[in-house]
Amino acid sequence: MLLSYPSLCELWGRPLGAPGAGEPDGFRGISTDSRGDLGGALFLALVGERFDGHRFVADAFAAGAAAAVVQRDRLDGSALAELVAGGGGPIWPVDDTLEAYQQLARLWRRQLGLPVVAVTGSAGKTTTRELIRAALSPLGPVVASSGNENNDVGAPLTILRADAGTAALVVEMGMRGLGEIDRLTRCTEPDVAVITNIGTAHIGRLGSREAIGQAKCEITAGLGPEGVLVIPAGDPLLEQSLARVWRGRVVRVALEDEAAGFPAGLPAAELLGRLEGPCLRLLDGPSLALPLEGRHNARNLLLALAVARELGVPAAALGDLAVALPGGRARRLQLGGVALLDETYNASPEAVLAALELLGAPGGAGGEGRRYAVLGTMLELGDRSLELHRQVAGRARALGLDGLVIVAADAEAQAMLAAAAGLPRLARAATPEEAAALLLDWLQPGDRVLLKASRGVALERAIPVLEAGLGPAA
Repeated sequence: MLLSYPSLCELWGRPLGAPGAGEPDGFRGISTDSRGDLGGALFLALVGERFDGHRFVADAFAAGAAAAVVQRDRLDGSALAELVAGGGGPIWPVDDTLEAYQQLARLWRRQLGLPVVAVTGSAGKTTTRELIRAALSPLGPVVASSGNENNDVGAPLTILRADAGTAALVVEMGMRGLGEIDRLTRCTEPDVAVITNIGTAHIGRLGSREAIGQAKCEITAGLGPEGVLVIPAGDPLLEQSLARVWRGRVVRVALEDEAAGFPAGLPAAELLGRLEGPCLRLLDGPSLALPLEGRHNARNLLLALAVARELGVPAAALGDLAVALPGGRARRLQLGGVALLDETYNASPEAVLAALELLGAPGGAGGEGRRYAVLGTMLELGDRSLELHRQVAGRARALGLDGLVIVAADAEAQAMLAAAAGLPRLARAATPEEAAALLLDWLQPGDRVLLKASRGVALERAIPVLEAGLGPAA
């Protein structure tokens, strides 16, 4: 990376301690961490709930930083003068270092000039991101968000990891309220944007699916007039939300057997796929092996294939896609003959329902035996929490699961117990470990188990208990 000194002066003006005639060529890297070798880097002092990078500006200069960006309200004139006098500088004081970080990412994105894809949605963001990464691999090295890099800090961090050898960028965008995706997409300036769905995740914060639709459609704010949006066909709310903010091109995808049931008057899908056992056949193209099980993942794959097509990668060039998801997402484990579907990372109602459908399908989730689930609290659902918890537990009952263990707060647990009444085995556990102990009394070789809950439940703590009782993961 080499961000030029003049380009930063265009952003923020001349810095304190400006080098005069001997201006540096540029800065080799951006760092928000004062530790390690910062030789030639630009240090940016971010401010968080539990940290303040302004405490370490002097340390950054001592570690070799060539310049720094600081927030005006954090260091007064005397503190800045002391840093410059002590050999630090140049120093750019700005109103908001987080905004400056995003400006740097946008500058770097423009300098690279490579194709950029942005992904958001209520469920399936990370899975779709990884499917897109795999689908774009014929172009060359692809840099994509990792872990929780889907926020105001993570999106610019992802962009700044790209270099001249990168063929494409894939940036995931999460949100907890209105305005967040707007900021991220303006920082990213995607060529292609993807909305996986409009669901109920974070409805407790935004109040309605309509508000969630508005927030997700903010992703179009950074799309240029030549940009394209990729969405699933058949969702009236998504279409209504989109019509208010986007007049550009839209590519819609759908599974063929679902398209016939879409509400009348909605635009048709341009890319249709048909599920044929473990494969997805494109109606206007080849058949591809499904890298991940489930109808929901077939829809996500269609979104990825549409992106690849837009960026010049034909489906015939893809072959078998290799997709590696982060832990706790669609992870399959074999524990002493029991098939475990580890979906412990997070949960929205739509994602729980999709995982239950996979568990309930013949041979789904890696087995043919009895089917059990451990479901935990889904957070941030507001006044719809009880209704949505009843909905997922009721679906477990309708699918005829052999047993359900609930790890949830009292009101949600009671709602789920009532909705699932009649299952052959039904229990409530206070902790993930207790849930695992209950399962161990039920399970036998050939059975399959789903674990799914919001991050705050820490349902992954059940896995070591199951491993101890059933045998290590194979």
